[in-house]
Order: sequence, then C-alpha cells, then structure tokens
Amino acid sequence: MSLTHDAALSPSAGRRFRAYTTKHLDELTARAGLGADERLAVRAVANVLPFRVNSYVVDELIDWDAAPDDPIYRLVFPQADMLPQPDVARIADLLRKDAPRKELNQAANEIRARLNPHPAGQMELNVPKAGNEEPIPGVQHKYAETALFFPKQGQTCHAYCTYCFRWAQFVGEPDLKFASSEIDQLVSYLYEHPEVTSVLFTGGDPMIMGEGVISRYIEPLLQVETLESIRIGTKALAYWPQRFVTDPDAEETLRLFERVIASGKNLAFMAHFSHPNEMAPDLVQEAVRRIRDTGSVIRTQAPLIRTINDDSATWERMWRTQVRQGMVPYYMFVERDTGPKDYFAVPLADAYEIFRGAYKNVSGLARTVRGPSMSATPGKVCVDGVTEIAGEKVFVLHFIQARDPELVGKPFFAKYDEKATWLFDLEPALGAARFPYEEPSPADTSGLVDPARV
Repeated sequence: MSLTHDAALSPSAGRRFRAYTTKHLDELTARAGLGADERLAVRAVANVLPFRVNSYVVDELIDWDAAPDDPIYRLVFPQADMLPQPDVARIADLLRKDAPRKELNQAANEIRARLNPHPAGQMELNVPKAGNEEPIPGVQHKYAETALFFPKQGQTCHAYCTYCFRWAQFVGEPDLKFASSEIDQLVSYLYEHPEVTSVLFTGGDPMIMGEGVISRYIEPLLQVETLESIRIGTKALAYWPQRFVTDPDAEETLRLFERVIASGKNLAFMAHFSHPNEMAPDLVQEAVRRIRDTGSVIRTQAPLIRTINDDSATWERMWRTQVRQGMVPYYMFVERDTGPKDYFAVPLADAYEIFRGAYKNVSGLARTVRGPSMSATPGKVCVDGVTEIAGEKVFVLHFIQARDPELVGKPFFAKYDEKATWLFDLEPALGAARFPYEEPSPADTSGLVDPARV
C-alpha cells in the first residue's frame, strides 16, 4: 500500500503537522480582511471558547478570497457574535489593557459556566442493568449495548470546530475534562457486562494519538468475545488526512485496523464531515481508499450548523460525494444545547425541511442517513416530520436510541413550535400530560395521550 505520488496528492502531503492557536489569531484573521476591532473581538471569543487550526486546513481547505464567509473558515475560526456582546466587550477590554492571565481566566470561566459545558448527562456513567457501580473514569455507558471510552491522549483534535459540543474538554480547566488512560478497567467492565457489544473511542479525537498509543487501547479489546464492533469517532479525514497517507505511522495505523478486522470484529470509522469542501482534496480521497482497503467501514455524520451547512443542497452534495467515495451516510445531528448554541442552532422545523429537501433527491444508498437527530439526555430523538392530527399541528418524533430500550422506535408527538431548537423546548401534544420518557408525578393520572385524539 505504498504511496509514490505524495506531491501530486497535495502540496502539504508529507509535511509535519503544524498547529495554530490563539497567539496566531491576529495574523490569520487579518488575512481574512478583518479590521483591528474585529480581530480583537475574535480574540476575545477565543479566550472563552477553544481555538486550534492547522496548516492543512489553513492552506488547502479555506478559500481566503471568500473569508470570512467561507464555510470552512466559519467552521474553525471564532466569530465575534458567538457570545453575548457584553461578554465579548468585557474580555476585549481585558485584552486591550493587557490584563494578567489570572484575571482573564477568571472572567472567561464565569462566562463558560453559563454555556452549559456538559449537556445531556455527558459526565455520568449510566449502567442500565447495574446502576450501583462506581463510575469508571473516562467511560460512559448511556445505552445498554454501547460504551464510550475517552482515551486520555486523545482529548484534543487536529483542529477545533467552532460548534463543538465537547468544547469544555479543550479549554484547559481540569474540572471540565473527562478521560482515562486505564484500558484494563474498561476490559474488566466489558467482561462483567456482556450486553455491551460496541465500544466507541471518542474525545477529542482518538486519531490524534500515534499508532503505538492507540494500539495499547485497542488491542486488549480484541480478546473480548462479546464485543462485536469498535468505533472510532474522528475528524481526522477532514482536518489531517495525512494521518492515513504520509504520516510516519500511517502504515502501522492501517495494519492495526486490519488486525481488528482479522479478529472477527467490525471496525466502524465514524468520520465527521461538516461540509462537502472537506472531501474535495485528492489526499482525503486517498485516505478514504486506504482505510476502506483494510476492511473498515466509514460512516459519516455531522451536525446541522447555521451559517456553515444550513441548506439542503449542501447536504445533498455531501451525501452524494460520500456514496461515490464508498462511505456510508449515517447521521445528521441537531446542534446540542451547549456553548454558543444560540449562534449555531437551527429551529427543528427548519432542520426537518433541510433534511427532507436533501433526502428526497438522493438514491437509496444515501438514505442510510438518519436525522435530524437530537442526542439528548433520554436518548437520540429523531424528528420524523410535521403533520396535523385531530386539528392540531404536531412534530412526529421517535427514539433512534434510548436509555430505556422500550422507547426505541415508538413514535410520539410534540406541539409544533417554529422556534424550538431542542427537545426540551417542546411540549407534549394531543392532550398528553408528559412525554414517554418523563416520569409521571404522583398526581398525574391522565396518562400520556388521549387515544381518541390519535
């Protein structure tokens, strides 16, 4: 699987990884044509929310002639209006006065605390069949058959997405981090819980780790017979495809993938592509080919993000491109209720229309995709549509995945709300006193829904 035409693939093929951080922001945003006050406001936002980009994204993915409106620029560079104006002004004033780092951090932490840094029960271990266990550091078990593992060395990324719901992992505050370096604890847990058939490596980005490190985490799992699949959630294909083509350990990484397949387990490469422009470089297409040649399946997912991919044509083009390259469209997510959610969120009604507008124009091979889906506390809730029942306009919803497996696949209804952007903005419809996932109060004897109205 050797490569003899690196230079033809990409000007950056074979280069060493170079990251740009907040200290480079002024120079980079000037390249986007921003004035001094605009650049200061962007730096202020970057002192609250994380910023990191790399030379590949800067040199090959961003159309600087279109910046700051280029979608990839908006995907990785903070925007001045991502935070409330008083908060931006407060941090900008501190930067202008060259305030001590301690004072800056204190102001930033006060703002972060209002941004719901860990939504949807992210920080808890939930074990449906044995809820009395002590939490295992760096492990989440929200759904019976799937456990999430956060490897300590994988809690950063090649570049940070401005919309990332796990932004709290990257801001340097120890209390906000969630990770583990002990794979033995997870292996023991899997032997005790044979209902877990899939492990998802997530972060951050596990593919930021070198092959020697990620092998130490993955190899022990290959001996767990009840485990059927290993998933790796990653943005590396979009932000650093060199990881699989020209990096020094690219070949060893691909050999690791082959060993997973040879063990009889499925390796699902959960690739995050937020815009079709991320898949255009030849280097990405070569990386996709190499991963698929190991026997791994590449499934694709991304959130629907205002100002970046909030139109049907973008999603249609993205899904078509993925099918052509042999990838499997998997999820369109709704932006989570964290961080600068008011800036990026798309109303659920609009999200459904964007999804349907793209879905109706692609072949059945792309209709493996599901969405728009909210990864909320009770589970993954899909917006199936908008309709009218007994004279009431409603959202039709169902659980793709749920903490309570009995809820999976069962439709339920919410009152139509054109402004709602998240599950918890919705109210039960058709006379229901509560949603199926909500516990009834002692005084609630009205049931979930009036059967006569359905």
